[in-house]
Amino acid sequence: MSDAVSLGIDLGTSELKAILLDSHGHVLAKAGAGLTTARRQPGWSEQDPLHWWQACTDALERLRSDAPMAWARIACIGLSGQMHGAVLLDAEGQVLYPAVLWDDSRAVEEAEQLNRDFPGYAQVTGSLAMAGLTAPKLVWLKQHAPAVFARVDCVLSPKDYLRLRLTGARASDVSDAAGTLWLDVANRTWYEPMLRACGLTLAQMPRLLEASEPAGCLTSEAAQALGLPRDLVVATGGGDNPVAAVGIGAIRAGDAFITLGTSAALVAITEHPAGNPARAVHNFCHALPDRWYTMGAMLAGASCLRWVTRLLGQPDERVLLEQVRAALPLDRPVPLTHPLFLPYLAGERTPHNDPLLRGGFMNLGHDCTPAMLGYAVLEGVGFGLLDALNAVLSAGATVNACALVGGGARSDYWAQLLANIVDREIFTLQGSELSACIGAAQLGLLAIGHSEERLSAGLPIQARFQPMPAVQPALEERYAKFRSLLSAARGLHE
Repeated sequence: MSDAVSLGIDLGTSELKAILLDSHGHVLAKAGAGLTTARRQPGWSEQDPLHWWQACTDALERLRSDAPMAWARIACIGLSGQMHGAVLLDAEGQVLYPAVLWDDSRAVEEAEQLNRDFPGYAQVTGSLAMAGLTAPKLVWLKQHAPAVFARVDCVLSPKDYLRLRLTGARASDVSDAAGTLWLDVANRTWYEPMLRACGLTLAQMPRLLEASEPAGCLTSEAAQALGLPRDLVVATGGGDNPVAAVGIGAIRAGDAFITLGTSAALVAITEHPAGNPARAVHNFCHALPDRWYTMGAMLAGASCLRWVTRLLGQPDERVLLEQVRAALPLDRPVPLTHPLFLPYLAGERTPHNDPLLRGGFMNLGHDCTPAMLGYAVLEGVGFGLLDALNAVLSAGATVNACALVGGGARSDYWAQLLANIVDREIFTLQGSELSACIGAAQLGLLAIGHSEERLSAGLPIQARFQPMPAVQPALEERYAKFRSLLSAARGLHE
């Protein structure tokens, strides 16, 4: 099996990515296909699962064309995908309704209802009910689209729909299932009381497996469409954050990383369940057996930088970052008189659990420049991650040095600023933008008998960033001012 190649597929929010990975961890080829999100009403976020499958076949066709020799050596497939989405199937396996995504906030009242009526369930499910998680979305559907709800025969997470198309199997894994609020996280089984609270039954849930277990083999139809062997093993796969952890080698208790993409999160691996629902800290199952992770999640991360770049009319993020770097070198303290930014453009999870919270600038003046506003956005996201870090620590997790992955990891300036804010070493990794794809491919190899030992190597370190003590007192003052603005931001929607 030393010449085996694994096909890793990651279903993101804006793009589906796929890679070919050999058994030594080398990426032999990669391809992607864009995805679009529909927002039919304010706060709604939906995608068509049929478009996911089309994007998948398009990306795989490019891989097949670009790397035919590696394609011929494919021995397994692994999957990763955006979490918390709801794919609703009828008894014939047809999609009933657009997939409601992780950043959809329509179910605010339903989440509050679940927390009010079943306050003890959060200790079992690993998290408070939040509008972005799956369970409240089904309660919303039951109340607002009862005819659709009555026809629901199965609820899948997004990457599970791709596996359904590949293998015909209605299955999920415990890492993705943990993000639904329907899982007993400690025991890694469906939690029937929460299912009943949402008007669902165990029969409507897919079969549960570990992410590294085989979920089935390609159907004849899928094998023919993709030009792959009929008996090719497809691993169960997992949610994007835990699978990215596998990809970067965050597999032991104490390992931690920050993901800075469209959303952002601070993740710490644990060897036992460790959560703090009261502070909106998630406690979910890892994509490897007998491990969990504690997570502080932000709903807007690097997307804040994209937003302010457009707002300021800059050509792209790189141009704005160069202006910030030139005007505000990180070895000099930034004064309190400079603008502050609240990064709540899509609401917030940890530690506020408020999907209606919104962002904003404070301390603006006639002297403000694009560089000052750009810096405020980078810093504001960093302060949000510091909030998440403190919440994760309150759950009993350990956070030492943190890997930085996602699109935001491309900026050394932002990486150094984060090290200064969280007062911990931050290190970037080579190839981290493909970490979820790599983790998915690694799960495929585990499913066909490869050893877990090889995962500990992770990805090569690209750069290390140590905290700068000289600027931390000023950052602490700015963080205190940042925290003081929360009550005003909440008052705007209350």
